[in-house]
Amino acid sequence: QVQLVESGGGLVQPGGSLRLSCAGSGTIFGFYDMGWYRQGPGKQRELVATISTSGRLTYADSVKGRFTISRNNARNSVYLQMNSLKPEDTAVYYCNAVTTPWAWGQGTQVTVSS
Repeated sequence: QVQLVESGGGLVQPGGSLRLSCAGSGTIFGFYDMGWYRQGPGKQRELVATISTSGRLTYADSVKGRFTISRNNARNSVYLQMNSLKPEDTAVYYCNAVTTPWAWGQGTQVTVSS
């Protein structure tokens, strides 16, 4: 059974930075295109960044230039570096496979507020 554990969220002021981590067990991340998703208050879950097995990166327009996704297959982990955070980035952030998502983890809360 695949388990995903996200961490690194917290309360940060606008303009601040956070680095999210996602660790997986029960599967091998290196075989899959991976993504970071988020779900803001009253909103649907959206895909914000992806990294393919070959390292190709894609970003939602809303985070382009501010967020950076990376992976460490040896550690079965995916990361999201978030800079220049805005209040509209407030959400629960999740990682998962892109093509065929597994069961969702609990996510990590990111709150951007002064």
